[in-house]
Amino acid sequence: MNISAVVLAKNNEKTIGNTLQSLTDFSDVVVYDNGSVDETINIAKSFPNVNLIEGEFRGFGWSKNKAASYAKNDWILIIDSDEVVDGELLEVLKNKVLEKNCVYKLNFKAFYKDIQVKHCGWNNQKIKRLYNKTVTSYNSNDVHEDIITDGLTMEVLAGNVEHYSYHSISEFIIKADRYSTLFAKNNAGKKKSSPSKAFFNGIYSFIRTYIFKQGFRDGYVGLIIAYSHMVTNFYKYIKLYEANKELTQ
Repeated sequence: MNISAVVLAKNNEKTIGNTLQSLTDFSDVVVYDNGSVDETINIAKSFPNVNLIEGEFRGFGWSKNKAASYAKNDWILIIDSDEVVDGELLEVLKNKVLEKNCVYKLNFKAFYKDIQVKHCGWNNQKIKRLYNKTVTSYNSNDVHEDIITDGLTMEVLAGNVEHYSYHSISEFIIKADRYSTLFAKNNAGKKKSSPSKAFFNGIYSFIRTYIFKQGFRDGYVGLIIAYSHMVTNFYKYIKLYEANKELTQ
């Protein structure tokens, strides 16, 4: 394959082995590690097709572009260190004639532990993950980073990426804090916020996830996800409010 798989990693010893196992047919896999203190690095080193790079993290957009710069091929497949490429998608990637001016979307199946999340807006999301780095790249957003598609076409590929993003409730709490901090940092001085905006945004996020997107149909897992969305959005906007206040002092 003329595709390089690029994986960002930090303390992902629980999942990165399965991720890299699903990428063994790729001759070039870049693992860009930013400060792991668990077994992530040793696991990555055990795969002969992995080029391990240890570098800094400056937000997701910058870091993904930095990691892609180490790839041997122009075609870049971005896979997170808690994701698995399934057999159908792998065959498509092996045989697909890629168009240089096209950005390809992949279908995602989401899991909490080993429980598939079929609602909450998590299942069957189509996300841009395959692109030619001579034509485009990720934007510079610290969070909610995205591949720039101005003037380019898009296509959805068959097959799936299985996303095993959470293995405990504690991980929801940790990511809520991390992502809300990055959001506030990225938007300080650019977006307005207030305590009431933070409160109502959080409440609406819960209702949207649990009711409108039928998270209740996922049982207790749907409740965890909806509540986590509420908490994350509340802290995003209350942290932004504080950051904006500090800029004016």
